[in-house]
Amino acid sequence: MNTDISLLTLFVEASLLVQAVMLLLLVISIVSWGQIIAKWRLLKAAVADANTFEKRFWSGIDLVELYKQVTKTRDDNTGMAALFEAGFGEFARLRKQGGVEPMAVVEGSQRAMRVALSREIDRLEANLSFLATVGSTSPYIGLFGTVWGIMNSFRALGSVQQATLAMVAPGIAEALIATAMGLFAAIPAVIAYNRYANDVERLVNRYEAYTEEFSTLLQRQAHAK
Repeated sequence: MNTDISLLTLFVEASLLVQAVMLLLLVISIVSWGQIIAKWRLLKAAVADANTFEKRFWSGIDLVELYKQVTKTRDDNTGMAALFEAGFGEFARLRKQGGVEPMAVVEGSQRAMRVALSREIDRLEANLSFLATVGSTSPYIGLFGTVWGIMNSFRALGSVQQATLAMVAPGIAEALIATAMGLFAAIPAVIAYNRYANDVERLVNRYEAYTEEFSTLLQRQAHAK
């Protein structure tokens, strides 16, 4: 007796609940891979932008001139450029008012940069929680499909007098496919989450170091005049 246990056949002949589990895991996997690719592009661009801006910032360019260049592309500013724009913009505004103590000027600039940094962190960490959720829940969703498939197999055995391997093989196979699909969705999500969480942390540390260095330069300028 030949039993067709191809993937398509197993899916078509599976119970509605197991089919729903498989389809759910397939959708989760596709969305997860979309987020993985999008996050990879975002972090790659963020690192490249940070490298480019640092070279411009430490090239000896006048800060006023750099601010003019940065504000020309205000809608596209992210990362260090956004931190610089927020910090130097507030610095120039407070200096222009007059009568403000130098340390108050620097502190105002630091507050503006902290707000900008918070926005950058939110932008970099967006959708990381989704990958973490996929990595932690997908195996359990697949396991649910597995348990249900095995239950169906054992129920089928109860209605016959003589059990054979061919009778339970499709049910066990569909159960194992649900588990495999759960792992297929979870493993890339876990790997990507760990990698990207580390990349985000390194970028944030780099931004924080830049804000400290920039604050030192602003403090010198504030006390110079």
